[in-house]
Amino acid sequence: MEYMKLGNTGLDVSRLCLGCMSFGEAEKWIHQWVLNEEQSRPIIKKALDLGLNFFDTANVYSMGTSEEILGRALKDYANRDEIVLATKVHGRMHEGPNGAGLSRKAIMSEIDKSLKRLGTDYVDLFIIHRWDYHTPLEETMEALHDVVKAGKARYIGASAMYAWQFQKALHVAEKNGWTRFVSMQNHLNLIYREEEREMLPLCKEEGIGVTPYSPLASGRLTRDWSETTHRSETDQIQKSKYDATADADRLVVERVAAMAEKYGVPRIHIALAWLLQKEPVPAPIIGATKISHLEDAVGALSVKLTTEEIAFLEEPYVPHPIVGHN
Repeated sequence: MEYMKLGNTGLDVSRLCLGCMSFGEAEKWIHQWVLNEEQSRPIIKKALDLGLNFFDTANVYSMGTSEEILGRALKDYANRDEIVLATKVHGRMHEGPNGAGLSRKAIMSEIDKSLKRLGTDYVDLFIIHRWDYHTPLEETMEALHDVVKAGKARYIGASAMYAWQFQKALHVAEKNGWTRFVSMQNHLNLIYREEEREMLPLCKEEGIGVTPYSPLASGRLTRDWSETTHRSETDQIQKSKYDATADADRLVVERVAAMAEKYGVPRIHIALAWLLQKEPVPAPIIGATKISHLEDAVGALSVKLTTEEIAFLEEPYVPHPIVGHN
């Protein structure tokens, strides 16, 4: 396993992060393909055995059960001081007022609940899952700063927003002497590259580590166009992300297949190798529902694409509608 600093920090993270949305109780979540605890634990253990030290979850994943499963597994299998543990806040956790968002009340309540579910005194990275259009930014940034100063989080990060919003948040923190975001978890892969226009250059300039989600486009970059899976047939979020641009995306997927054949490797190696050379990306977030998914992902670290090969993969791309910011 290779390791890299997370943005402009001293924190070392594995070059792959295990995303834990795949773990939880299906009856508590919109995704019916998630793995229960018995199925999840071997995958978490394998990630640790392969050298991954970076794990990402969220309070809203299976309504807290992802955090519970991950927390118990890490307690049994890992040394907490070696683990970089991230969770997120914003999504609705209960009905009625103050059940979602980034108010001081919600942030202070949800960090304590997340820590209890994770079975730890602190998270290494506390991430705002989306932008909150209904709470003053100053309130959110000061609350996050107070979470860090209370020792409940080591760093803070953001996810899925417009570049102007992220720049504004960085400015508000700097102006007030509050804790600054160190990471951006955004939507980026070979068939969705809109973040290259503004967000990636901003993050590079500001020393922000980018940890892309959906690096394999929910698996579309790793299989034949006609092949389906239980997830691809039931995941409505995946369909909303990619179905509208399927005809254009197919050309990119075919080039990934051609490049994989040239190298004699699985397609996942090519899709991840492309992402790993993007600046400033220390660690894409990979999901896994099988041990083989992890093993294949780690193999991508040995593939180094040339400038010409990167251009070949990128050439068919066409502009896409913005997905995920709201």
